[in-house]
Amino acid sequence: MALIPPFFMDCVVAIGIQQGNRNAPKKTWIGTGFLFGKFVKAHADDSSKKDYTVYLVTNKHVIARHRSIILRFNPQTNQPAKDYPVNLYDKEGVQLWTGHPNPDVDVAVLRINLQPIHAEGMKYGLFKSDTDAITSTDMQSNGLAEGDFIYALGFPMGLVSKDRQHVMVRSGIIARIRDLYEKRSSDYTVDAFVFPGNSGGPVITKPEMISIQGTNPYRKASLVGIIKSYIPYQDIAISKQTNKPRVIFEENTGLSLVEPVDRILETIELDLGVNNNINVT
Repeated sequence: MALIPPFFMDCVVAIGIQQGNRNAPKKTWIGTGFLFGKFVKAHADDSSKKDYTVYLVTNKHVIARHRSIILRFNPQTNQPAKDYPVNLYDKEGVQLWTGHPNPDVDVAVLRINLQPIHAEGMKYGLFKSDTDAITSTDMQSNGLAEGDFIYALGFPMGLVSKDRQHVMVRSGIIARIRDLYEKRSSDYTVDAFVFPGNSGGPVITKPEMISIQGTNPYRKASLVGIIKSYIPYQDIAISKQTNKPRVIFEENTGLSLVEPVDRILETIELDLGVNNNINVT
């Protein structure tokens, strides 16, 4: 029994950076991203065939300080995983990725050409905007609310295998979403432990077969957002002599902020309007 479509796992990629020289490269895994297909059109002769513009989606803070990154993909065979370099700036120094214009919205998108990955037989999947993702309006109309279960997919603390990238799945629930529905907030809160490395990972609904009377269960696994950050708890140590704060201890509360799919689509629309570059992985 599977509650998450297997291809969802292949949509998620580990994001890293490579340092050092060619003879002794050092790889550090810094975050999570996922492949998202923005629906373009259906074929006139066969509506089941559709065209998508493919994007890597992650957080702005994951890639903002870097000129290039690497993405890891698993092969179809038992061969080791392969890391693909991705430039974040072109030769003229023009930024290739697009961030959401609101500084408080932590979403970045980068157009990706998957042809080299496909040609080398790598495994990948796409969260398709028309079939696999729902906006906050769709979430509300489908009755998704506080207490509904979700999954957070990612690579916490850079835990990426030596020769594979198998995503880690953590469970949680929607903790507060009414502020988003009432348009008082641009994000929502889940009760799910995430750590550095989870940033940029997808959040997915858990299919449910039962619900309370008067509501309908949401029976599908759908992309409903992207992990933004955990919400910290700060405990301040006060000096007994001066009665002034001396040390601040910060802990993970287990509550995390999620940007809804709306913010991904808004960022893509901005990219489509200003950016004609397609990054070849």
